[in-house]
Amino acid sequence: MNISSIRKDYTFKTLEIEDVKHSPIDQFHLWLQEAINSEALEVNAMTLSTLGLDGFPNGRIVLLKELDTGFIFFTNYESEKGKELENSPKASLTFFWAELERQVRVVGQVEKISEKESDDYFFSRPIGSQIGAWTSPQSKKIPSREILDQMKEDVENEFSTKPMIRPPHWGGFRLIPAKIEFWQGRSSRLHDRVLYEKIEAEWEITRLAP
Repeated sequence: MNISSIRKDYTFKTLEIEDVKHSPIDQFHLWLQEAINSEALEVNAMTLSTLGLDGFPNGRIVLLKELDTGFIFFTNYESEKGKELENSPKASLTFFWAELERQVRVVGQVEKISEKESDDYFFSRPIGSQIGAWTSPQSKKIPSREILDQMKEDVENEFSTKPMIRPPHWGGFRLIPAKIEFWQGRSSRLHDRVLYEKIEAEWEITRLAP
């Protein structure tokens, strides 16, 4: 396989700075809806990149679940990413919608959401996902799949006789953006890139070279 010969020319859309919304959150809503309309695969999937405890960057795919003043996702606070965010509450998000030849990159500070917000989302999840949040010691080494299955059975038995509650170690984070870049693929690698940067209380909008 000659990897260097793999290439695609992007010709689907354009992105003009005079056409974008004043707010990057509004612009993201617009692009997200267009991605939904295009039936993009895993439309709310995003790469969450954190700073590892060993100093190396660390990325994984998580799902965007809410969007208000920031981008909200949920996880086990005791997981690898949970500990990394506790140690260094800064992160980046990357969305890629191949169907529209678009990418969005977000950089900002991260904070835990409120207990109520975490409760509200937790109880909106299917019961299997609620049980899974109790079952998995996320990111920890385990000896076998059978151990995980046994832990799941134990949790199911425990909550068969009492009401479900949210695990105290599970909840949401909100990434509050300081920078958001919208990238539209263009022909000959001369892509359109529009950057929003928070300057004090205002958003400054500029075009970047591809």
